[in-house]
Amino acid sequence: MAKLKKEKRNSGKEGILSKMKNWTISLVLAFGMLYGLQCYSASSLKFVQISDIHYYTGTNNTSFKLIAESSKLLDDAIDQINNIPNISFVMLTGDQIDKSFEKELNAFLPHMKELKYPWYFTFGNHDTCVGGYLTKEVYLDLVAKNNEHCNFKHSYYSFAPQKGYKVIVLDPIIRDRITANGQIDKTQLEWLDKEIQDAPKDVILIFMHVPIKEPFSSPNHRLLNANEVDEILHKHKNPIGVFTGHYHAGKILQNDNVLYISTPALVSYPNAFRLVNVMNYKNKVVFDVQLKETRLKNLQKLAKLMVFNSTIYTGEEKDQSAIYVINRKK
Repeated sequence: MAKLKKEKRNSGKEGILSKMKNWTISLVLAFGMLYGLQCYSASSLKFVQISDIHYYTGTNNTSFKLIAESSKLLDDAIDQINNIPNISFVMLTGDQIDKSFEKELNAFLPHMKELKYPWYFTFGNHDTCVGGYLTKEVYLDLVAKNNEHCNFKHSYYSFAPQKGYKVIVLDPIIRDRITANGQIDKTQLEWLDKEIQDAPKDVILIFMHVPIKEPFSSPNHRLLNANEVDEILHKHKNPIGVFTGHYHAGKILQNDNVLYISTPALVSYPNAFRLVNVMNYKNKVVFDVQLKETRLKNLQKLAKLMVFNSTIYTGEEKDQSAIYVINRKK
């Protein structure tokens, strides 16, 4: 009898221990599921950046730009993009055309109609010229007639591609004199500050032609008030990606919550564009940046022969395809 009671007591203890073990396992699984949901319920946004297309209807190349082959390079890029699934939008970051004439823009726009995704653009220093007919206003009007997504009143604008993201397009082009330098005027600086302030929880994606951080030193091309723009960006806690062109060079730099991405030109070596996938998690934002080169390898080889030092334009491996993480500030 005593032995039977002892066995019952042991059995009871084992039952309690078994239940506690099951509860512990259940709690661990529950926390694991919650963590998994936190990780995998992140929203993602995929877009393409093409810079410095320099579309040209002529037949002569320049010293380092394959402008005579620009239409072929553009068509190849468009075909590649059309075969990438789930693109939210395509952004052209300036110098869509090489010569600032209406006929050049009118020749360029039909190619863009072959793109199956919405596209937007920023102004480059080649897109309009001082004293020319193709003014900023005429340019905007022509694009709007050929692109239902570009009905903006100003050359700087913003839109929300989806919840949790805000795209801001800036216009740094100086139009009162002939120069390749850029500058963001006071009106835009104030507007930029307010746009970010009004979206405190969003991932901010900024597109402009002239970079804030130079991929290499070029006093005649730099943004004259880069420090002012940078100061505004670092006022805010948002994860921010800044996408630029102009230098025809690949470079990626990160400073705290701001990622600066300079993209090579489509018209010169390495004849490439960027595919970017942004994953917006609760505590961090991940930028998966990929460089997509032209499939026209004969043109790419020719373009490489035309540059003095190809690595200046391709950048290092981390400037081409890499993953960057911005931790959210509390």
